[in-house]
Amino acid sequence: MNASLLFAQALNGLQLGVLLFLLSAGLTLVLGIMNFVNLAHGSLFMMGAYFGAASFAATQSFALAAVAAIGGTMVLGVLVERLVLARLYERDHLYQVLGTFGLILVFNEIARFVWGQAPVFMDVPQLLAGTIQLGPVAYPAYRFAIIVVGLLVGLALYLVIHRTRVGMLIRAGASDAQMLSALGVDNGLVSGLVFAVGAGLAGLAGLMAGPILTVQPGMGEPVLILALVVLITGGIGSIRGAFYGALIVGVVDTVGRAFLPGLLRDFVERSFAQNAGPAIASMLIYFLMAAVLAFRPAGLFPVKHG
Repeated sequence: MNASLLFAQALNGLQLGVLLFLLSAGLTLVLGIMNFVNLAHGSLFMMGAYFGAASFAATQSFALAAVAAIGGTMVLGVLVERLVLARLYERDHLYQVLGTFGLILVFNEIARFVWGQAPVFMDVPQLLAGTIQLGPVAYPAYRFAIIVVGLLVGLALYLVIHRTRVGMLIRAGASDAQMLSALGVDNGLVSGLVFAVGAGLAGLAGLMAGPILTVQPGMGEPVLILALVVLITGGIGSIRGAFYGALIVGVVDTVGRAFLPGLLRDFVERSFAQNAGPAIASMLIYFLMAAVLAFRPAGLFPVKHG
């Protein structure tokens, strides 16, 4: 196995992991604090990608695209939360699943109506169009920037969650929302703040993914499935769990897809390995999730109580 190729694929896994973290961080807090199943979170990722791509096409400024993607999804998230989701907070999870699934269909149709069925493409910013040398590997500068941005956001979230009063309220809500309400804290305000921040992070993930993925209707659903795997693996309601779970899922998925087909060729005939390898590699993260559910139902890094 080539060490340089392994290092490059590990970096790709890290890049996928930080994108999943940006998406799953808000989702895990919404589920942990509000006990609300929001399947429409992936649609915010999609809308962030569209907002960013449209703004970048109009201005050729990635900074303005970032403002449009993050700000636009935060505003959209608050509107959806206030007008639709707030009515489902006291309902059974089945109503929440059905309601937010309906929002997925609505957002996909809005995207088709506004931007059309054809994919929208977003160029890599000129400043990050080249490569940087990381040891023996010439790695795309933009993908490395995604890693840096994701790690900085993770650090910022850690400091906010563990070093500020707002973070204390968020952690208390994730541990015992009823007790927090009994102490006189407005759970609705905390929930709205968490939802807005989560929407903004989903928009940031969509913006960063825009130049490396195809921006098109329905692009949020596959990423949402991966984010749910991250939540189960890391621990629902835990930012730390979302971070480590996203890195684990990202590396396992990327490295498995890159090397498992080649490894199978050593044991089975080449044609079978070429067909079975990618299929087995795509299932690795679900095997991982099943193992976590079997042996650590609360996740590998659950919320600490008490």
